[in-house]
Amino acid sequence: IGEMIGADRVVATRMVVEDGCYTGEIEYYAYGPTKAEAIAALAESEGYDLSRCYAYSDSATDIPMLESVGHPHAVNPDRTLRKEALTREWPVLSFSRPVRLKQRIPSLSMPSRPALAVTAAAVGAAAATAGLVWYTSRRRARFGSF
Repeated sequence: IGEMIGADRVVATRMVVEDGCYTGEIEYYAYGPTKAEAIAALAESEGYDLSRCYAYSDSATDIPMLESVGHPHAVNPDRTLRKEALTREWPVLSFSRPVRLKQRIPSLSMPSRPALAVTAAAVGAAAATAGLVWYTSRRRARFGSF
C-alpha cells in the first residue's frame, strides 16, 4: 500500500515469505506500543522531528502512536479512541461518504465495459457447458447409456 501511494517509508506488520509464498507466520507485528517504538526508531534514523509529524488512526490500540507525534488525528474512531481524542482535544475526523479506491488511485482502474462483457459472456458459457456436462453425466448414470 505504501508503494501504491508513493510512500518511501512504511511501518507495518510484515509476514514471513519463503520462495515467494506467505508462510502464515508474522515477522513483525506493528501493533500498540510496538508501532510507536517503530515510528520513534524511524524518526531517529531519518532525522524526523516527531513533534512536527502527523498520525491518523481509527483504533484505541494506536493511542501510543498518536501520543508520539505532534499532530494526532482520530479518523472514524472506535468508541475508546473517540473518548480519548475528545479528552486530549485531538482532532476527530468523520467520513461518511465512501470514495472508490479507483478514484483515489487511478492505476487501479477497472477493465473497460466491453472487456467486462466479454469476460462475463465467457464465464457464462463455461458455466452453461459445465452444467450441460454434469446434467448429461447424471442422466447417463441414472438411465444408462443409449
